[in-house]
Amino acid sequence: MQIQENISLKPYNTFGIDAMARYFASFDNADDLQELLTPSSQLTTLILGGGSNILFTQHFDGLVLKNEIKGIHEIHEDNEYVYVKAGAGENWHQFVLYCIERNWAGVENLSLIPGNVGASPMQNIGAYGTEIKDVFFALEAYHKQERKILTFSRNDCAFGYRESVFKNKYKDQFVILNVTYQLKKHPKFNTSYGAIEQELVKMEVKELSIKAISDAVINIRSSKLPDPKVIGNAGSFFKNPEIIDVHFQQLKKQFPEIVGYPLPNGNVKLAAGWLIEQCGPEMGASWKGYRKGDVGCYSKQALVLVNYGDASGEVIYNLSERILDSVKEKFNVEIEREVNII
Repeated sequence: MQIQENISLKPYNTFGIDAMARYFASFDNADDLQELLTPSSQLTTLILGGGSNILFTQHFDGLVLKNEIKGIHEIHEDNEYVYVKAGAGENWHQFVLYCIERNWAGVENLSLIPGNVGASPMQNIGAYGTEIKDVFFALEAYHKQERKILTFSRNDCAFGYRESVFKNKYKDQFVILNVTYQLKKHPKFNTSYGAIEQELVKMEVKELSIKAISDAVINIRSSKLPDPKVIGNAGSFFKNPEIIDVHFQQLKKQFPEIVGYPLPNGNVKLAAGWLIEQCGPEMGASWKGYRKGDVGCYSKQALVLVNYGDASGEVIYNLSERILDSVKEKFNVEIEREVNII
């Protein structure tokens, strides 16, 4: 456990932004974390996981701590479920594959999502009809001020759409150490997302399994989203906005092709990607596929902002501002960033 000075964060964020950390260290257990977070330190601290949901717009004049807590353990099972605890520093996709190999069901629809286990409950990651809250059981987190470990249940986390208490009420107060998932021993397949069923047909799958669903999701994601190792990105940069039904009906009259999904609360969730596609420079072109220099909007998915080379975080952020403004101007709909801005 060594604190280094003036370290480039380029290898530690999937956008590939060459921001500098004044101080940098990693930890792989709670004791080392506690030692690094000394009460007397006046430094601003940033906990870094897989770096897949973050945009550095400037250098970080503080201490960056890389969470590398590993380990996957089966801690309990009953007739229906197996309870699996994973260290926050475990790679998420590798954890999913680990579960699939053992036929533990529930996370197969979340295959190939970038990042680490610790981020999964923080932003309630979700895809193809599944969210973390559906399989979450508990987590342990270190309270930076009280210097003790607390356990959070599903209710404690107050999960919402890409939200949890760790992104609002308790933002920057805790460091997630490990997460325990409640996985099914007898799979209940979720192919409700049309694209999955289409891909399974294309794959000529004869017998449905969680491995087949995982493979289908991997194929779909690979066809739509750029590999961060090839093109810098953080996956979906924007959240799908929620509006009241009256507003949706008004938009539907003006834009018959608008994509919306009714919600249990009576509101409608819009497809942010569709909205962004309909806007663009001076409204005469789509943002989808837009590129200026090394920054752009991915050609296959408008939700994804990309760094084609040496774009700065500030330039990427400015592009996101232009996109937000254009959607607001055309549809009177405000969309939010999903990515954390530093």
